[in-house]
Amino acid sequence: MTPFRTLCALLTCLACLPAFAQTIRIASFNTELQRDGPGLLLRDIRRGDDAQIKAVVGVIGQNSPDILALQGFDWDYDAVALVAFIETLEAAGVRYPFHYAPRPNSGLATGLDMDGDGRKGGAADAQGYGRFSGQGGMAVLSRFPILSGQTQDLSDVLWRDIPGALLPTHTNGTPFPSPEAQAVQRLSSTGHWVVPIRLPDDSILSLMVFQAGPPVFDGPEDRNGRRNHDEITLWQHLLDATFGTAPQRRFVLAGGANLDPNDSDGRRVAIRSLLQDRRFQDPRPVSDGATLAVDQGHQSDNKLDTVDWSGVGRLRVDYVLPSADWQVQGAGVFWPAPGQDGHEMALTASRHRLVWVDLVLD
Repeated sequence: MTPFRTLCALLTCLACLPAFAQTIRIASFNTELQRDGPGLLLRDIRRGDDAQIKAVVGVIGQNSPDILALQGFDWDYDAVALVAFIETLEAAGVRYPFHYAPRPNSGLATGLDMDGDGRKGGAADAQGYGRFSGQGGMAVLSRFPILSGQTQDLSDVLWRDIPGALLPTHTNGTPFPSPEAQAVQRLSSTGHWVVPIRLPDDSILSLMVFQAGPPVFDGPEDRNGRRNHDEITLWQHLLDATFGTAPQRRFVLAGGANLDPNDSDGRRVAIRSLLQDRRFQDPRPVSDGATLAVDQGHQSDNKLDTVDWSGVGRLRVDYVLPSADWQVQGAGVFWPAPGQDGHEMALTASRHRLVWVDLVLD
């Protein structure tokens, strides 16, 4: 066979092979990098010797998501800590040229008694629990352009304005803790954002980001449990076009619900409804670490767990849920089993584990 015919035959064979579809990895990670005072996270990042920060950077580097929703990261006005963290990631070989991190509700002062303890100015009297403005905030990091001028920030939506809001009351039926508090109480403990991101195929992904408050640490009025329920259901109200502009296709929810569908103390119907909503799909990401852990007697499958809390145990509370029109190529929770690469790093980084989903670009 002549060289020309050999080349033609080779090209013909290559043309018969299936094309490798491009994928993007989207992850959610509650880093728990919040500190006890403003500026302390920046201090720890710049020192370069903080074991937790090193572990968080290592976890992100080992998983290398293209788009990353961070929770539990302290906010500051000029995003100085976030930029320092991004620079630390870049030094480790992970580059995110685009980020989004508006002011969260955590630590945002109200001047009122919001938790009904008779005092003002405490961490629980802010719009969302926090000792200072921005404690335990959120951020989005991306390798692809974030269309900042087109984002939707639903963080200022008042709780009372949600359809069917489960507002707490005193035993006599009056608003808890007071009518004045409910008149200003925002729904979001941290934030609810819809962040449009331009993908390599020039399509737009709508990333729906949040971190709900815990459904516990309250009294018989169940203020936190009710709020957690409504924070989760806000996404369905958005898709129903009750608030804002509903994304029509290619959206992904990434964040923390603070609620397991079967084993959490809270109003589990909220997360069950979200997981069963046909506009989403649940890739049910798993890990070896959770799969091989000692059985807790929980109703949920151990392998789906994403957090390990002392006393409470392991639960599934962190989620990445693509819209139904995505093709999912893979999904997982970064929780290596003992003896596997990255096991100690994952445990040092946070009680939460990074959750990822790989999606196919058509």
